[in-house]
Amino acid sequence: MLMLVATFYKFVQLPDYVELRSPLLALCQAQNLRGTILLAQEGINGTIAGSKDAIDTILEFLKRDLRFADLTIKESETGSQMFDRMKVKLKKEIVTLGRAEADPTQQVGTYVKPQDWNAVISDPEVTVIDVRNQFEVAIGSFEGAIDPQTASFRQFPEYVQTALDPTHHRKVAMFCTGGIRCEKASSYMLAQGFEQVYHLEGGILKYLEEVPPEESLWQGECFVFDQRVAVTHSVSDGSYTMCQACGHPISQDEQASPQYQPGVSCPYCADS
Repeated sequence: MLMLVATFYKFVQLPDYVELRSPLLALCQAQNLRGTILLAQEGINGTIAGSKDAIDTILEFLKRDLRFADLTIKESETGSQMFDRMKVKLKKEIVTLGRAEADPTQQVGTYVKPQDWNAVISDPEVTVIDVRNQFEVAIGSFEGAIDPQTASFRQFPEYVQTALDPTHHRKVAMFCTGGIRCEKASSYMLAQGFEQVYHLEGGILKYLEEVPPEESLWQGECFVFDQRVAVTHSVSDGSYTMCQACGHPISQDEQASPQYQPGVSCPYCADS
């Protein structure tokens, strides 16, 4: 049975975010949805899975609040439930960077539509940066993109300070899974004096959904934070599985390794 997956987020001031939790959780549970929604002073970020009618009910509920009227939403289908239960969490940030000057409600970089992304990253004057963590980049990325080799998004400001210079890197284009990290990263970079900062609207997932494979510059698969592990063009399920011992994504070749024992170990953790 096919199941709909909806991911959504918006940076918007939510001084009442604590009060929003209970009614939102109750409605999601009543609709038999599973997934995670984060609420913070700076906005909302969520991934939920269930029937189309159930997801439409939640999105309509959210959009009745004018602050969520233009919520960024991406939908895809999967053949199995990806989450164990439904959670609505209160957080300090909906995507953790730890820098107060990074405020997407005040300023963000220039959005680039998926259909225009190839032209931007093919410009030799543009520095293309993959804002995701190192293990995500290892699964797939755009050709020629820089891997900051971060273990967490909180390390991104340190990378900017040590590796980038606004007087030298005059044009910067960034991308991430769904667009949310790039909004915050672009806000941070503008605050650091970078003038021309671009980011892929809707992230890699929107690009894979809208750009035909024959025109795509994406290489590999895209890691996602649910039981699908990775997706490919048309946002169809990918070939990776997850090591239940260390949480690292495992390719088909790695699944054939004698170090891979489902639920016990994989080539990344067998020695430890």
